[in-house]
Amino acid sequence: MAADSDAARPRVPPPVAEAVPSPGGAFARLVDIMRVLRSPDGCPWDREQTPASLAPFVLEEAHEVVDAIERGDLHGLAGEVGDLIFEGVFLAQLCAEAGAFTAADALHHVNEKLIRRHPHVFTAEPAAAAVTSATDVVEQWEAIKARERAGAQASRAGTLDGIPRTLPALLAAHEIATRVSAVGFDWTRAEDVVSKIEEEVAELRQAVEDEPPARAAEELGDLLFAIASLARKLGLEPEAALRAANRKFAARFRALEEEVERRGHRVEALPLEELEAIWQAVKSDT
Repeated sequence: MAADSDAARPRVPPPVAEAVPSPGGAFARLVDIMRVLRSPDGCPWDREQTPASLAPFVLEEAHEVVDAIERGDLHGLAGEVGDLIFEGVFLAQLCAEAGAFTAADALHHVNEKLIRRHPHVFTAEPAAAAVTSATDVVEQWEAIKARERAGAQASRAGTLDGIPRTLPALLAAHEIATRVSAVGFDWTRAEDVVSKIEEEVAELRQAVEDEPPARAAEELGDLLFAIASLARKLGLEPEAALRAANRKFAARFRALEEEVERRGHRVEALPLEELEAIWQAVKSDT
C-alpha cells in the first residue's frame, strides 16, 4: 500500500535538460511546482493560503532582498531573489485558481509596460533621442506613468492614485513627490527645498516650545516630507539613506559600549557629559 500511495502523489517536475539552463525553463518549473503544492494531494499549508495571508511574506522577502543587497552578499542575494519570485508565483497561482489572471498574464503585463515606458530603447520616436541620461529616463518614465493614469478610468485618473498604503512613510513621501513633479509641481532647485526644510525646522521649534503635542506632530511630519522631497531632488532614496544612518549609528553605539566596558563601567552609570566625550572620540575613529 505504501508504494501505491507514493505512486499516487503528485511528482515534482524534473529540471529541464539544457546545456545552459534558461530562465524560462526554470520559471516554468517553478510555476508547475506551485501548481502541485496547491493541488488536492499537495501541501496542506500551501492550500490554506490566500493573497491576504501571503502579504506579510511578500514584504518579508522584499526586505530580505534589500538586506542582502546592502550587505553586499551576492551569493545570498541569489536565494533571496528566488524567494521573492516564488511569492509572486504563489500569488499568481491563487489568482489563476480564482479566474483572475495567470503567471503568464502577469509576465505579459510587465513585459509590455517595460517596452511602453522605454521608448528610447524600443521605438524610433524623435523625442526618444533626447533621452541620454539616467535622469532623463526617470523623468520620461514618470511622465509616461502620468499620461497612463490620465488615460485610465475617471476613478483612477488622479496623479496620486494607486500609491500602496503599505509603503513605509518615507518611501510613500518620495513617491508622492516624484508623481507631482512629473506633472510640473516641483521646486526649481534642490537649494529651494533646503530653504523649505529650514522653514519647517523653525515652525517645528515654535510648536515644541509653545504649542500642544499634536501641533508638534504635524510640523514634524511636514519636516520629514520636505526632507524626503530633498532626497528625491538629489536623486537619493530616503529610506535607503535612513537605513545607512541607522547602521552607522548602531555601529558607533556598539563601539561606545565597548569603550565604556573597557573602562570598567556601564553605559547607564556614566553621566551624559562623559558619554558625549566618548561618543565624539568614537565618531572621529569611524
